[in-house]
Amino acid sequence: QVQLVESGGGSVQAGGSLRLSCAASGYTYSTYCMGWFRQAPGKEREGVAAIDSDGSISYADSVKGRFTISKDNAENILYLQMNSLKPEDTAMYYCAADNPYGGIWPLSAHEYLYWGQGTQVTVSS
Repeated sequence: QVQLVESGGGSVQAGGSLRLSCAASGYTYSTYCMGWFRQAPGKEREGVAAIDSDGSISYADSVKGRFTISKDNAENILYLQMNSLKPEDTAMYYCAADNPYGGIWPLSAHEYLYWGQGTQVTVSS
């Protein structure tokens, strides 16, 4: 079965950086869209960034210019480099994979087939 395992979360002061990793195993749809989502207590799960099979990248307006998504196709690892972190970035971050409609709805959570368990990111002021 497909498994997604996130790592790299932690606590950081505002203005700092973190890099999240998502290791995929049992994954046979490497050409499909993959993305990062986050959810804070009391808030809806929101799309953060996604990368489609053709390399097209989408970002939420709130993170554009600060976050960078990338993928190592050979190792099946998805990354999210987060710079200039703000307290409002505090959330559980989830990796998602296999969105066959990534070219149309890359940041739509319900289109993704597989999800990781999440990694916590806490940004203090």
